Amino acid sequence: MTQPSTQPTVAIAGGGLAGLAAACALADSGFRITLFERRPYLGGRASSYEHPGTGEVIDNCQHVLFRVCTNLVEFYRRIGVADKIRWYDEMTFIEPGGRTSIMRASPLPAPLHTAPSFLRFPFLNAKDKFVISRAIAALTLTRQPDTGRSFLHWCHQHRQTNNAIERFWKPILVSALSEDLDLISISYAAQVVRESMKSPEARHMGVPSIPLTDLYNRAGDYIRARGGDIRFRTTLEAFSPEPSHVGIRVADRRDKERDEEHFDYLILALPFDSLDRVLPETPEATPLRDKLAHFESSPITGIHLWFDRQISELDHAVLLDRTIQWMFNKSRLLSTRGASSTEAGGSYIELVVSASKSLIERSRTEIVELALKEVREFFPGARAANLAKSTVIKEIHATYSPRPGIEAYRAQQVTPWPRVFLAGDWTATGWPATMEGAVRSGYLAAEALARTAGTKSARFLSADMPASGLMRLFT
Repeated sequence: MTQPSTQPTVAIAGGGLAGLAAACALADSGFRITLFERRPYLGGRASSYEHPGTGEVIDNCQHVLFRVCTNLVEFYRRIGVADKIRWYDEMTFIEPGGRTSIMRASPLPAPLHTAPSFLRFPFLNAKDKFVISRAIAALTLTRQPDTGRSFLHWCHQHRQTNNAIERFWKPILVSALSEDLDLISISYAAQVVRESMKSPEARHMGVPSIPLTDLYNRAGDYIRARGGDIRFRTTLEAFSPEPSHVGIRVADRRDKERDEEHFDYLILALPFDSLDRVLPETPEATPLRDKLAHFESSPITGIHLWFDRQISELDHAVLLDRTIQWMFNKSRLLSTRGASSTEAGGSYIELVVSASKSLIERSRTEIVELALKEVREFFPGARAANLAKSTVIKEIHATYSPRPGIEAYRAQQVTPWPRVFLAGDWTATGWPATMEGAVRSGYLAAEALARTAGTKSARFLSADMPASGLMRLFT
């Protein structure tokens, strides 16, 4: 006769990075995990799938990381995909017409390590560089509280030129925080700058070399290898917190609604705009509902283009002065190929527009025409290339908007119900809406759960990257 398991059972609703990080950490610590994901694949907003119109496997949006993202880097090591990340220590900026500028580190100590390349940027004049340098010093060396004003207001206060705002601050911060400068909190902007300047390695950029779902399927394998279960196409409908357990009710596409199941603990790793639906109609839920009401989302649009020839030798680039903000040359970045035009000498690029509110109401045809026009301005090789196929992916609720004052409404991982915990990049992680923030939230939720279960020394969160050079004087 099989003996019942003595492992504490944990239900996790949501198979994005937050849920996967919590699941992997707890599975390593003796908990039996059951993860519920409404999609047929893992990764959440960082996922990929076979696009029916093109026959290609595409990411819903390009995701990148930096060395300063210590928890995300550790998570990739944990699930065995660290070798699937390609690292870059240079960043190329391109102006319309094709002129390029490269940011790279020098032997100077942090935060001066990028100063030589920055001072040579031809797309900024001497006054631009002076006011930017003064602003970077203020953001890096002093704490910038959330005053309720936007970063754009801060720029005007600190006499940033229009050119500095449009060609330096916008490309960096809109991409990093997925929001327009007039809606970004000063404290979040300062954190991005400070973290990127703390050491030469901090700004090294990592790009996955395999489709995102392939990356996160390894997390699924990791969970199953430790006795866990993953249920796809299954949505959490409701939960009932009790003193001795948590009852959950789920629905799947085959059996529709199932009977209530009991678990020792529950982690709600759901986006803020999905959480309210499952909260119980009890007074205890009211404070959390009130916090959720303050959140708004910001969209990101990915534009995928396949050409009949190579259009650039660059792996990626920041694009200035136009709607498109980034180019990723997937033909060069991906280590695996499907049966696509790239095998016959063609190229596949993905273009990214963060905070893409201006594109939401536009048709796919209009967006592709805009993208083609701009790509041909930046890359002379695209002018003679023929477009073989294309698609546009609009992630309407890609991130929460990092608006002034929103930090006060980010919920802790613990809830009014002792056996229920929260995870998600919108929770109180100390980081903005990034993959690093999502993983941190999962680890923080796992730590809180493990402590509740009696593991007092549970520690899953990785230490921050230490400052180096002169930055050690200011931390």
